[in-house]
Amino acid sequence: MLNREEIARILTCFLPSPRVVCPYMNASAQSARQEILDQSKRFFEVAHSPKPFVPGETYVPVTAKTMDGDDLAALIDASLDMWLTAGRFARTFESKLPGFFGRRPGALLVNSGSSANLVAISSLGSKAMEESKLRPLEKGDEVITAAAGFPTTVNPIVQNGWKPVFVDVDLETLNSTPELVMAARSPKTRAVVLAHTLGNPYRSDILAEWCKKEGIFLIEDCCDAMGATIGSAPVGSFGEYATTSFYPAHHITMGEGGAVLSADGRLKRIAESFRDWGRDCWCEPGKDNTCGKRFEWQSGDLPEGYDHKYVYSHIGYNLKATDMQAALGLSQLAKLSRFIEARRANWKKISEGIAASPTLREKLLPVRATEGTNPSWFGFPINVAPGIQREKLTVFLEDHKVGTRLLFGGNLLKQPAYKNLDYRIAGNLSATDQIMERTFWIGVHPGLDDRKISYMLEQLEAGLKQF
Repeated sequence: MLNREEIARILTCFLPSPRVVCPYMNASAQSARQEILDQSKRFFEVAHSPKPFVPGETYVPVTAKTMDGDDLAALIDASLDMWLTAGRFARTFESKLPGFFGRRPGALLVNSGSSANLVAISSLGSKAMEESKLRPLEKGDEVITAAAGFPTTVNPIVQNGWKPVFVDVDLETLNSTPELVMAARSPKTRAVVLAHTLGNPYRSDILAEWCKKEGIFLIEDCCDAMGATIGSAPVGSFGEYATTSFYPAHHITMGEGGAVLSADGRLKRIAESFRDWGRDCWCEPGKDNTCGKRFEWQSGDLPEGYDHKYVYSHIGYNLKATDMQAALGLSQLAKLSRFIEARRANWKKISEGIAASPTLREKLLPVRATEGTNPSWFGFPINVAPGIQREKLTVFLEDHKVGTRLLFGGNLLKQPAYKNLDYRIAGNLSATDQIMERTFWIGVHPGLDDRKISYMLEQLEAGLKQF
């Protein structure tokens, strides 16, 4: 159970974000700035107001960003600073986001959810892990993951020289189960990396307990699942690291963007190094000598006192985001609770619509929520019944302006990129193969309304009359 302090932090995430005031502009500049921001909101209403929905003519996208004049003003507000890289807006966003995931250390903002996975997974190989008696991953170590999903949950495992061990999923939830993961363990198993599929959580609470007992790392990919809970705890609060994405399709957007959330400050420091070129220094952009001994370090075989800003303890990347992205993220974060409520409400309406139709009920098998969880749905996943050609149905829907998507890469081992991959399969991948043939999903995003949902259900029923 969360304590009072943790609950308070989470609740603050649902409050509007206070405007981040530029500290160095004079009154005239601030007045001109406010005029620009007011005009930008008026521009949004004129240029980007929603167009009327015309059934059969207006495309109903499977995902869509939900934007308003405040979002445009936030982007412009940050750009007026002319700072461009991560700055004051990024610091504010990084301080606000962790409370939503039940985390204490600040988040690390990165340029995409895929980069978030790369940073978090790469961090498992850091020698700095030894400081807390956790053995870092080495070449040939195994990492358990699901074969059904998105490539960038898996790719960093391969890119770090570790061996992915693929497990199957449950067809009714599209998630792997603790039992399947536990059965895949070998003496070489060092980590588990799994995504909460389409906003439907897997039981990371159970896996976290098992991983801790076995000395195994757990990373929760929450890119599709912001706001989902397991019991009373948010997804992302169980593993050593959690990741999330702010691509336009996701629960909130920065255009491109993502974040890494850490279980403690030590893990955050390791991930920060991988994000920031692999450097040992932790000064924020534009700042020097945060440690107070910039020219007093002895590192590796470098000369004593070598400038700490140019000491590198990891082979890292530059995956930082910009302040414009962070400003948009702050504006979106203030609306997140409303977005999540809309997604859950839309999922419920579609579910009830399918249950009320004999045709839909007979020929479609909607995915259910994992027991003990409350999803924050990214989409409405559907398994077609035997005898229904999924491709024929999805082509019909697309032809009639209803957007569809498959469950990402299906069985990733069937993809060309993984043809010569060194991997192990634990058990079989029968459900994964069925997903590749039978599963698709439609939208539940906040841009939908009752008219669009009714139209989607009508077209589902019309398309199934072909069978």
